[in-house]
Amino acid sequence: MFPWNLFPFNKDMKNLMQQMKPEEIDKYIQNIMGQMFPQNMQGMSGTPDFMKGFNTAAAGQKQPNPAALDSSVFETHDHVYVRMLIKKEDWLKDMKLYHTSNQMIIEHIPEKDDKHIITLPAIVKRKGSTAHFKDGFLEIKIPKNVDMQYSEIDVTEIL
Repeated sequence: MFPWNLFPFNKDMKNLMQQMKPEEIDKYIQNIMGQMFPQNMQGMSGTPDFMKGFNTAAAGQKQPNPAALDSSVFETHDHVYVRMLIKKEDWLKDMKLYHTSNQMIIEHIPEKDDKHIITLPAIVKRKGSTAHFKDGFLEIKIPKNVDMQYSEIDVTEIL
């Protein structure tokens, strides 16, 4: 049984909460939330208003975030396609493309230290990928891996 009498909400806590000012409660909650959320969430675009201002001590220590690539991912019956806008043709010389069975990794664009990871919607094969650049878009075509191996799992009843 859980020892509810050790839980911090008791009669004294009720009296303390009634005596606190709204500003003190707000400051306390912002302090706790600032400790809980990692620093990389600071300054995210689209951050809700209630999160703005959290962890103000670390606001001056922001790390530069690489600009998000303008890309789209879709799949057909046989392939997964990744299309991305290439703003400067010089990027094609510097960029490195890699993929795992479920991720596309793009390095060195727009800056030399940048790395972008795109999650693919399906498992893909190791070989057979192609990339074509046309009209400012780089299109990467990766063949899907169709895994038809099934393993039966025996269910036993435990008495």
